[in-house]
Amino acid sequence: MALDEAARQLKLAAHDAQVAFDCVGLGDLEHAHTHAITARMACDAAEAALREALGRIPEGAAEVEGEQAVLDAEGITPHPMAT
Repeated sequence: MALDEAARQLKLAAHDAQVAFDCVGLGDLEHAHTHAITARMACDAAEAALREALGRIPEGAAEVEGEQAVLDAEGITPHPMAT
């Protein structure tokens, strides 16, 4: 579950960072600042989830769980024949 949360938080952070970047380009510094803060908070949450996963998931076993977490974060359902 930690990898699901890490992937979700990283996706949110990337979005907020892009919005902050766009706001800078538009000269809207107040909104850029707000989105930079929320991006940082999402990165902090992702780091905490990854730290928990590092303590729980054995090295080399994270590939399957990580792949599923990314697919879930992207809203992709794997093809039934892929398993």
